[in-house]
Amino acid sequence: MRLLIIGALEGQLSEATKMAMNGGAKVAHAPSVEIALAALRAGRGADLLLVDVVMDIAGLIAGLEAERIAIPVVACGVEANAAAAVNAIRAGAKEYIPLPPDAELIAAVIAAVARDSSEFLFRDPAMERVVRMADQIAGSDASILITGESGTGKEVIAKYVHARSKRANRPFISVNCAAIPEALLESELFGHEKGAFTGAIARRIGKFEEASGGTLLLDEISEMDVRLQAKLLRAIQERLIDRVGGGKPVPVDIRILATSNRNLGDAVREGSFREDLLFRLNVVNLKLPALRDRPGDIAALSEHFVAKYAKANGLPPRELSADARAALLKAPWPGNVRELENTLHRAVLLSSGDIIGPEAIVLPDGMGLTEAAAANSLSAQLAQTAQTMSAALVGRTVADVERDLILDTLDHTLGNRTHAANILGISIRTLRNKLNQYADEGTHVPEPGERRSVA
Repeated sequence: MRLLIIGALEGQLSEATKMAMNGGAKVAHAPSVEIALAALRAGRGADLLLVDVVMDIAGLIAGLEAERIAIPVVACGVEANAAAAVNAIRAGAKEYIPLPPDAELIAAVIAAVARDSSEFLFRDPAMERVVRMADQIAGSDASILITGESGTGKEVIAKYVHARSKRANRPFISVNCAAIPEALLESELFGHEKGAFTGAIARRIGKFEEASGGTLLLDEISEMDVRLQAKLLRAIQERLIDRVGGGKPVPVDIRILATSNRNLGDAVREGSFREDLLFRLNVVNLKLPALRDRPGDIAALSEHFVAKYAKANGLPPRELSADARAALLKAPWPGNVRELENTLHRAVLLSSGDIIGPEAIVLPDGMGLTEAAAANSLSAQLAQTAQTMSAALVGRTVADVERDLILDTLDHTLGNRTHAANILGISIRTLRNKLNQYADEGTHVPEPGERRSVA
């Protein structure tokens, strides 16, 4: 665990943090927000920021967001300064630690932050097979491609692999390739020199250098521009990177993990992903099953999220009723674990007693899970019907399809030509011409009041 203490807290916190982590924490210090941000830009990363509550925490968090640096912030200050503590939490701090510091409290906060970033719970055999493979390959330096639908836990399994690797005590750095604009992603990955482009006011160490010695996760790599993929391929093959505007290559020592919710084989065929890069990344593929295919995990995760959010909101313990559990198991969960978590957070807040019934388990629009499942089932049936009808048209001529449509409509109107023409959106004259043509071709055309006999 790498800690960065910001402000005049070095003397008060250093000893306590070392005691809390049994000497396992690497502690660095920065006297100001500006110096802290400069250190982070320079690649001296941290897993947690401990910040004096009197510092500009809102400015710090804004600076982190501007630099796309995702690190949790914990405010620290004297117990009497309640207003500053509230402001710090509102500004985005995860927790508040009163001073003088208590080693046990600091240990609990650090453990909670670490747990929030790497919660991993599974019970279903389908997920157990994936985890067993992850355990087998964690100790190697092989690149891993983690695939699965959005919300299945791809980043969580990546952190699981890193924690069991020989690089576990080194940095784990994640880059979301879909969230960073294409023009900035190269600088984010490889860094840049001062003046390399407009706005490059200082040297910035990229994620490759920051992760050196540890693990780099390229999240949603399928969204990376194909031109940048060539530079990424060189970095993976040669373990050398070039900063934007730099004059010489920089060696790096990293393990690459990548995630995608798209089929990269299809992307290769479409020309949006390099085949040679896919071969480099896909030494091992961990394919995460969708939550609907892991019923054992739905039950276990549901209980976990109910307990978590009851405690987080200061509520008494809650319990799911049998009907609520049944409804959760029947739901399709297109958003997977992320959707399940949000739904149960909402259920904890909406339940009026200690037992959470199915009426409290609703979607954001207020629709219950049963109604949503029925709607999804109906949509699936309609889609299947449309697909079947569309398939039935393949191989037939337009004239044949038009004839059947006109005669079926005429049959529906019991031979009423005017009504049929209105339904078809054609003139009565056009309809009569078509019917005369069909009769000349030997097709029976029903008279008014007559229903066509169909074999």
